Amino acid sequence: MTKKLLLIDGNSIAFKAFYALYNSLERFTNSAGLHTSAIYGFNRMLDKVLEEEKPTDVLVAFDAGKTTFRTKMFADYKGNRAKTPTELSEQFPFIRELVKARGMSSYELPNYEADDIIGTLAREAEDKGNYQVVILTGDRDLTQLTSDKTTVQISKKGTTDLEKYTPEHVEEKLGVKPAQIIDIKGLKGDNSDNYPGVEKVGDKTAMKLIQQFGRLKIFIKILMKFPGKN
Repeated sequence: MTKKLLLIDGNSIAFKAFYALYNSLERFTNSAGLHTSAIYGFNRMLDKVLEEEKPTDVLVAFDAGKTTFRTKMFADYKGNRAKTPTELSEQFPFIRELVKARGMSSYELPNYEADDIIGTLAREAEDKGNYQVVILTGDRDLTQLTSDKTTVQISKKGTTDLEKYTPEHVEEKLGVKPAQIIDIKGLKGDNSDNYPGVEKVGDKTAMKLIQQFGRLKIFIKILMKFPGKN
């Protein structure tokens, strides 16, 4: 029997829910003055994806903090991001309670991001052979995980508008295969995560190189054959 594992990017979906309802921020408060917009939006997204996908297993992954193995390697990683608004950060404990109350498991791991947990569990589930995997996130970087066994649902607008990514949809939208997304990022860098790419390499050049050579590691091997000429 094929099972279906739903992996939810907790922090990403909470942020998406919060900003989807940002213009109504003051409407979503309880009698104690707690803002509840992210809690409400998070719950609506859960309802939507659970109804559509009907998973047999669910796990919500959360970031354990801002310090990760990436910040230890590169101190400026995500260093350009604004501080999480208090109106959102105060809701995270209650979002965790919501997940628990709905009978779902959650997990976070020091020095790692929710993305890392999701990527690891998705691959482990695929390797078991009897799982289909669905990932719910607002982070398009996770579309690199799509395969014949894994689809990625990206939160777009509002709290229930989702776009489903398969390998075919990734190639149609982005012009590269899922596994090549990381190569594109490695060449051109990523402004949202605040890490640089190769000097003078932008979107067009990165795309051209990957489409020509297939993978970044192949391109590097070719360059290494011609020392002093690159």
